[in-house]
Amino acid sequence: MISMVSDRRLAWGLGLAGLLPFIGSSIAVWVAPTVWKVSSIYAFTYYGAVILSFLGGIHWGSALQVPRANNARRLILAMVPSLIAWPALLFSPVTGLWVLLAGFVLMGGYDISREGREGFAPWYLKLRCVLTFVVAICHLCVLWRLAA
Repeated sequence: MISMVSDRRLAWGLGLAGLLPFIGSSIAVWVAPTVWKVSSIYAFTYYGAVILSFLGGIHWGSALQVPRANNARRLILAMVPSLIAWPALLFSPVTGLWVLLAGFVLMGGYDISREGREGFAPWYLKLRCVLTFVVAICHLCVLWRLAA
């Protein structure tokens, strides 16, 4: 029981810490000197692509660890975030950010679906909802700045 509680706290802590690059770079896009703003946009975009790919890996690992009837579909769907993230880096920053935002929203939707949440603890789904919400807000803030 102690291990499960500490694992949950660690996962929440790491998940929230993983928001720092999103939050920091989205703030920098607004307030940093011009030269840093450009770097912040690219840092935000690249980090977003990495994290979106990571979300697919979570489902890949889950499918390999626990036998389920829908594992083949889960393995295939686990590849989608990477196939969204990589091309997003090839587009203009605005287009790439919209593509990444769509990927995060779609992945969040899958995570809370009956199939996507199968095998995950309820606290993990709450964590994913919080993280997806903050990541989406950060994307919208950066996109708003690019539109200004």
